[in-house]
Amino acid sequence: MFGLTKKDLSLLGIVAILTMAAPFILNPFPTESAMAQFNAGYPDLMQKFVIFGIFAIGFNILFGLTGYLSFGHAAFLGVGSYSCVWMFKLLGYNVLPGIALSIVVSGLFALLIGVITLRRSGIYFSILTLAFAQMSFALAYSVLSNPKFNLTNGETGLQVYADDPQWFHSANLPDLPHLFGLSMRATHRMTLGGWEFQFNAGYYMCAIIMLVCFYLAIRIFRSPFGLMLRAVKSNQQRMNYTGLNSRPYTLAAFVISGMYAGLAGGLLSAVDPLAGAERMQWTASGEVVLMTILGGAGTLIGPVLGAGLIKYFENIFSKINESVLHSWFGFLPDGLEDFVITIVYPFVGKGWHLTLGLIFMLVVIFLPGGLIEGGQRIGRLFRGKKASKAGKSATTEPAE
Repeated sequence: MFGLTKKDLSLLGIVAILTMAAPFILNPFPTESAMAQFNAGYPDLMQKFVIFGIFAIGFNILFGLTGYLSFGHAAFLGVGSYSCVWMFKLLGYNVLPGIALSIVVSGLFALLIGVITLRRSGIYFSILTLAFAQMSFALAYSVLSNPKFNLTNGETGLQVYADDPQWFHSANLPDLPHLFGLSMRATHRMTLGGWEFQFNAGYYMCAIIMLVCFYLAIRIFRSPFGLMLRAVKSNQQRMNYTGLNSRPYTLAAFVISGMYAGLAGGLLSAVDPLAGAERMQWTASGEVVLMTILGGAGTLIGPVLGAGLIKYFENIFSKINESVLHSWFGFLPDGLEDFVITIVYPFVGKGWHLTLGLIFMLVVIFLPGGLIEGGQRIGRLFRGKKASKAGKSATTEPAE
């Protein structure tokens, strides 16, 4: 079905179920409970999960398959955001033209950068992509915000104003990003006992797009094109000695990866119509590298898990402050309570990066294949125990 093997179809089905049921899965604690702050089932965060999942899936097509490590993918994310907002300013708030332009413009931009950077490989390629990303950031932050041709609006960020043309906008449509009249902020709330679940239109649009992107990634991984990319990663020099020119394949992977990043940038603007130069910072490029490595580079679902983990830490752990810690450890004697909070506090709140850094170190050292390798090891462990139990039961059966 859909050109997928049974295993891949099952994986796609699992991702689809988890994505569609996210409002339930990400709200395990009652709304009024002390643990409710660990709930992640609110629209803004769920949107980030799937949007940065798309970003990581695209980056994995380049890094996971070819081994080319790009430190400049934030440039495509930013270009996609700016393109989408310009569609809002010129045509109207319908998200489809903006998303389409984001994909096209980021793809062309990736083609331009790829033709230059892919002349080198290894660390030289990485440094070149970083240089282009920083140049793009500088252009967006200062040069292209010149009042004579203000394309990016500098540090303020590009947004929609009342005097913008919006040629296809009408009074009966919402003054917010929408899909044929359905506002991206439209949210249905459902209360069950002590739980409240939120179903947001913007999230489900992004989730469906992510599932399509995930399906396309599976097809790329399993295609002859994907096998050629794996050959590049395995031994590009030997591949070239056989007479095969690897440049078109790596360039195609780079452009596809850039289009995924541009799509993610366009979706960020579709759910929040603002594009700023900070999305093109080198830190954003480093973040997607972390997402991919944490989840498992070269795997299908790993980058999505890595994106979810990092965004969860960024939005949940960063909110834990001293008052929250005091409410947790208030049952301890005063001196011991203060001591425990002194130890724990540097790892939460503003120090959430420290916790993430420790997790990243542990994963790289003990699980080079990322979270997916950890899951596979656990699965093999349980299968081994079951096999040993079956063997013991077989040996204890009386002979007839």
